[in-house]
Amino acid sequence: MPHATPLISTLVGGFVLAFILGAIAHRFRLPPLVGYLVAGILVGPYTPGFVADQNLAPELAEIGVILLMFGVGLHFSLKDLMSVRLIAVPGAIVQIGFATLLGWGMGYLMGWTTGGSLVFGLALSVASTVVLLKALQERRMVETEKGRIAVGWLIVEDLAMVLALVLIPAVASVGSGERLSDPLAVALVDKSGIDIGIGGLIALTLLKVALFVAVMLVFGRKVIPAILHRIAHSGSRELFRLGVLAIALGVAFGASQLFGVSLALGAFFAGMVLSESELSHSAARESLPLRDAFAVLFFVSVGMLFDPHILVTQPLAILATVFIIVIGKSAAAFLIVILFRKSVSTALTISASLAQIGEFSFILAELGVGLKLLPEEGRDFILAGAIISIVLNPLMFFLTERLRPRFEDAAARRAARKSPQTEAAAPVAEDEKVETFEEDTRTPVAHDGHCVLVGYGRVGRIVAANLKTAKIPFVVIEEADRLVSDLHAEGIDAIAGHAASAGLLSLANIARARSLVVAIPDAFEAGNIVESAKKMNGRLLVIARAHSDAEVDYLSNHGADTVIMGEREVANGMLKRLDQILHSDMSEPGPVVG
Repeated sequence: MPHATPLISTLVGGFVLAFILGAIAHRFRLPPLVGYLVAGILVGPYTPGFVADQNLAPELAEIGVILLMFGVGLHFSLKDLMSVRLIAVPGAIVQIGFATLLGWGMGYLMGWTTGGSLVFGLALSVASTVVLLKALQERRMVETEKGRIAVGWLIVEDLAMVLALVLIPAVASVGSGERLSDPLAVALVDKSGIDIGIGGLIALTLLKVALFVAVMLVFGRKVIPAILHRIAHSGSRELFRLGVLAIALGVAFGASQLFGVSLALGAFFAGMVLSESELSHSAARESLPLRDAFAVLFFVSVGMLFDPHILVTQPLAILATVFIIVIGKSAAAFLIVILFRKSVSTALTISASLAQIGEFSFILAELGVGLKLLPEEGRDFILAGAIISIVLNPLMFFLTERLRPRFEDAAARRAARKSPQTEAAAPVAEDEKVETFEEDTRTPVAHDGHCVLVGYGRVGRIVAANLKTAKIPFVVIEEADRLVSDLHAEGIDAIAGHAASAGLLSLANIARARSLVVAIPDAFEAGNIVESAKKMNGRLLVIARAHSDAEVDYLSNHGADTVIMGEREVANGMLKRLDQILHSDMSEPGPVVG
């Protein structure tokens, strides 16, 4: 029996190279996705050495797309989207439109068709779910307000791309003269003898999608969770894992065959329906290993399609593509967030989060090339733009961290000029007043010997409640405008903004404070805050929180007097309780009462 079969060699070559290069990328603090794409380039036909099977790789990648979209559906949260809908929905739509317009303009200059240029623009407009969530998780921003806005923004982008995946084939079939390729359209034309045209074909496509969605919402929401619940009660983890995969692949394939919708859309709705079940977390956990494995093959297969010679032959086009992704799209997102009267800190975070493209861009590029809308060089531009933008994304976050204090200082100075700080301060003339954002209209606190509390999350709330009970004066610095408004309603002094800003710390009167409690989970931001505060008040008692020994050392080196590590405190609490219950009983013989 021959061992060097095309399937085995493709799997081995793809996985081994992806593992090696993914580990190297991780070592340099880059997303492993970059290593997977480079692995695909190395096993592709445009580089010397081993070449993976060009027919098998796309089919394996299709499974990766199904499982990726199933995962996106599992993590889809209508509740999270609705909480930030007022900014995420219009913001994402405007940003998609702006980026698509820029991409269309570049395609027009390249001499492409209108359809190809629009597909190219759409591919550049949507950020990578994998990259964005990883960046937010590394910075512990997922649960913050700006993290929720970024995730909600991404959900709207994903929904828009799902709709694009449905409509593009319908529009393309009309443009290419293949309007009768749809079996239902053929039947309608044969029965009525009327050419339904592009409008009719699009309406027919949307009707089939609506029918599929209705079936999934009416029957799928009951049947799919019921099946998984029955399997879960059997106690077989193996069957449960198999059931999750069977649902993901089966619904995707059935939707494609019965309703003519894409495999990706079918998988997305399977995950979305399952996300409402209490077993959704278990389903996500059990499907994760295979989902990750085939997602790797998807990115490897995408890399195989990339011709690296285009970096030499078309450098200006590559630079233009990267400019649209990293600068054009980010600038649009920044201005949109500012127009919605959110803080500069939130605007910078959203713009950095969206300054890359990923999996949906690859799917759209492949669809465009397959439908002969997008030329192959357009796909190469998209792949090059994705690799470069993903590599640059950590740098974008680093730059936003460096720029944010300057913006906050400028905002604080404007607020200080607008608000009288002392009785002897000269009044500001009406014509000299400067318009500021909503969160900048605040006055410096008048406390002395008080506590400054940074962050009003789960930890910060507990600290604030105890300070209030102990009648210790304190002021809260919090980035979320909504939380600041709630604190003001409770009669608690609070300042909106980023605490690393010297101007904001001045508003909190840090120079006269007795203590500083940094309750935010991000150690990097906390270190900057502690360092700034210590420079302004060297006698300040600083308490911070950490999640690892490395973070404890980092915060201590930046001036924190006490660093509380959550896991260590939990362990100490368990040991203390264990000592109270068991050891004290063992050391004191006699009957146990109670």
